[in-house]
Amino acid sequence: MSAPSGGSKAIIAALSANLSIAVMKFLAFALTGASSMLAEAIHSVADSGNQVLLLVGARQSRKEATKLHPFGYGRERYIYAFIVSIVLFSVGGLFALYEAYEKFLDPHGIEGAWWWVPLAVLGGAIIAEGTSFRTAIRESNLTRGKASWAKYIRTARSPELPVILLEDFAALIGLAFALVGVSMTLITGDGLWDAASTALIGILLVTVAAVLAIETKSLLLGESATVTDVAKIERALVGDGISRVIHLRTVHLGPEELLVAAKIAVEERDTGVGIARAINAAEVRVRDAVPIARVIYLEPDIYSGTPAGPPALPDNRKAGPSPA
Repeated sequence: MSAPSGGSKAIIAALSANLSIAVMKFLAFALTGASSMLAEAIHSVADSGNQVLLLVGARQSRKEATKLHPFGYGRERYIYAFIVSIVLFSVGGLFALYEAYEKFLDPHGIEGAWWWVPLAVLGGAIIAEGTSFRTAIRESNLTRGKASWAKYIRTARSPELPVILLEDFAALIGLAFALVGVSMTLITGDGLWDAASTALIGILLVTVAAVLAIETKSLLLGESATVTDVAKIERALVGDGISRVIHLRTVHLGPEELLVAAKIAVEERDTGVGIARAINAAEVRVRDAVPIARVIYLEPDIYSGTPAGPPALPDNRKAGPSPA
């Protein structure tokens, strides 16, 4: 099981941008002492580390299933995406808030011959981050369908693109905060502007990290297929000796691997051979309808008129587009 090519492209584009931007920001901080530049530099370092984690998670998820892990390692991608949220919160957000606190205690302006460096670095960073963000948007549009961006981030079962979208969006907003803070500090000579922009960057990163943590936690717990895919599976199961679905359960073993378990109704007069053939045919139909349904368990039963379990279509908090 491999990471989506679109996700990999977006990750590599973001990693390349953040590594170059981090170097420029550290240089700007060294020459001017602007705390917002240091906060942004640490932000870029955290983002770079996060992109490496996403690539590692994608690689780990491709390991073959073992006796200890018979359903494979697909959820490694969710685990690494959750770690990303922790890194963004601790390394990026909390550091920026600490730096803002220090700057509020000892505000100082930006002086010397290098006053123009932060403005040049921020301008270049905005261009680089904008290019990365555009790549993430382009690749996301291949799977987003008609869903809004907020719904796409909430419903996507593949974590990489939503993570990159949020990181790049936060990076652009953070750069805007830094640009305003540095500009006002240069104009007024008051370092409190720099401190305020650094605090806003910290609050922004903590907020984005919290959103990522909430969304990836849901994936880690095990989300069902989308409502659309559940409906497709239900329709595909019925036919050729299967009269109805008594109840159905689905769970993502990874972004592109779905486990399907269902109790299906067969006739009392059916033979064992006939039921086995009906089940085999139903599995083929399900995989044709929803290709990511790779693990299927079907239990035949006699329908008594009362569903044996909760409804087949669950109240899915994250109903939305299917993963790519």
